Amino acid sequence: MIQPAFSRRRFMSRSLALSASAATVSGFHVNPTPATASDSPNERLNLAAVGATGRAAANITGCKSQNIIAIADVDSASLEKGAADYPSAKKYRDFRVMLEREADKIDGVLVGTPDHTHAPAAAMAMRMKKHVYCEKPLTHTVYECRVLSDLAKANGLVTQMGNQIHAGSNYRRVVELIQAGAIGPVSEVHVWVPTEYSGGKYTTGVETPANLDWDLWLGPAVERPYSEGIHPFYWRRFWDYGTGGLGDFGCHYMDLAHWALDLRSPTKIAARGPEVDPVSPPKWVVVDYDYPARGDQPPVRMTWYDGGKRPEPLAGITGADGRPIDWRAGQLFIGRDGMLISDYGRHLLLPAEKYVDFQRPEPTIPDSIGHHAEWIEAIRTGGPTTCNFDYAGALSEAVLLGVVAYRSGDPVIWDAKNLKVTNSERAQQLLHKEYRKGWEL
Repeated sequence: MIQPAFSRRRFMSRSLALSASAATVSGFHVNPTPATASDSPNERLNLAAVGATGRAAANITGCKSQNIIAIADVDSASLEKGAADYPSAKKYRDFRVMLEREADKIDGVLVGTPDHTHAPAAAMAMRMKKHVYCEKPLTHTVYECRVLSDLAKANGLVTQMGNQIHAGSNYRRVVELIQAGAIGPVSEVHVWVPTEYSGGKYTTGVETPANLDWDLWLGPAVERPYSEGIHPFYWRRFWDYGTGGLGDFGCHYMDLAHWALDLRSPTKIAARGPEVDPVSPPKWVVVDYDYPARGDQPPVRMTWYDGGKRPEPLAGITGADGRPIDWRAGQLFIGRDGMLISDYGRHLLLPAEKYVDFQRPEPTIPDSIGHHAEWIEAIRTGGPTTCNFDYAGALSEAVLLGVVAYRSGDPVIWDAKNLKVTNSERAQQLLHKEYRKGWEL
């Protein structure tokens, strides 16, 4: 049933073959219009959830209009809590057992686990021809992103990554402004968040809580004794399970630049930060992503900052009231004719005095019916989703390539078509990882 996972050697030998089957992944992409609500009285979908609390609970709640028929969680306490509102749902510890036993009933699967088990759960579901909604970042490694996007396409499945802010109206208005040329051609973007997940340390000699199946929690990760302080949240402080602040928020904040500027795959990625810790992400990292020209749009450099680092161009920027703009997180688009600063819920055209009488373009991107609702309606009616695994896979690849560049210590020259780092064997080895025996991708 469960095949041994790919080794790094096997991964390297398969990279070219995989990329040949994924030619469309590196091709031109148009982010689709969101689904519209259906008036059809179709029967509700049967959904299974991998994960029961935290983001998993939010995803289950987002789909509660459907039939939640099964929930799996490696923590019995979390499972009982998450399943409390769904008394008819069957409860499982192991998602693999759940998917096999409920295969004939399931229409779609919600994946809301720590990052290191996103790909094994989503891949198993998609090979069973199940539609998938998966939390961000889509996967834990670059190679896993490509596998999931290929599986979605090969099987004709409806997919959505949990990039919920993508469904908000603010991002849509920013995309319209950028694409209408409000600030002219854009060649520079800065993206920053204050988040950091550093200082993770493994502990020994600590008894595993009775409610937690630690072996199942590890999933494909390296086998090690239970370590305190990882489950249920601070796994993000460990490379084995997460990818720090970049992995946590990159898909949310870099998404807007990818969408507005039709970005796909960077060609060069260079990172700087503190000395690399083999266990835990850094206190901060700054990553430069270079993207090629797209049609008549110029090349773009997007720079990511976390852990308190901030873009120099922010200094001296003021709003209409003359006060400095000092947002804790956001995106700064720098165009030939002006700038635009944004975050989740607001945006401003700059310099403020230049845009006092600016006439905004008429809205062209319809409001979303909801990020989860898009996925549900697309399954029912065949419509599109805006964060499908083609779009979200490329976005997640870009985010994770920043991690690769930082951990390898080398600038990454990226050949997206062939899934290959052309200048650094160290970086190439970080595109994927070894899986424990008994798990599959």
